[in-house]
Amino acid sequence: MPFSYVVEHMEEDENTPKSLPRWVELEYMHMRTLAGHGATVHFTHLSESSSSTLTSLFGDTKPSHASAYAHRKPLLELMKEKDVSLEKVCLLDPKAEKELGPEDGDGRFEWFLFGVGDDPPRDRTSELRALGFPGRHLGPVQMTTDTALGVTKIVVQDKTPLSKIPYIDFPTITFNAKESVEMPFRYIAHGQEPTLPPGMRDHLKEDLDKSFDF
Repeated sequence: MPFSYVVEHMEEDENTPKSLPRWVELEYMHMRTLAGHGATVHFTHLSESSSSTLTSLFGDTKPSHASAYAHRKPLLELMKEKDVSLEKVCLLDPKAEKELGPEDGDGRFEWFLFGVGDDPPRDRTSELRALGFPGRHLGPVQMTTDTALGVTKIVVQDKTPLSKIPYIDFPTITFNAKESVEMPFRYIAHGQEPTLPPGMRDHLKEDLDKSFDF
């Protein structure tokens, strides 16, 4: 049974012509693929500019994608609108005592909730934790938000335990003999490569090139 995934956007807009950084756009679009057909992904607490940007980006969809919606309203308002009770929302929380397991997809939860991660970790999730949601963790290594959603789907929908999912931790993305960048996160492995959002590799290369422009 496909689930609903909710991302509470907890970052301020950037003071640039683009309110959302490109890496955020790429991760958010990737979540539609990772959640898969039949699932729903809600992005909440967005600014007017960010909501408009994502709504436009989500117009480019495929049958294999989850449905994705950008909301200006915060999480609690969306829960009230959709008539979802607090105990039916599972917060993916690095500090939760219990690990997410396949049994968590047996109907006890309707929504799986994520706060936008950052590096170094600043415990953005604490603001959501304070609301009293039941929580589960995904292991000891920080993941990107799209990876966390993908792992959650594999566990609760595909019924694969966390320990059986192949991971790559802190991969080095190599562009050529002299240029590479280490990613400070855990990713789902696709063969010998990390599962990155489409376009992320090019974005990383552009960022790297900019760092050498003086």
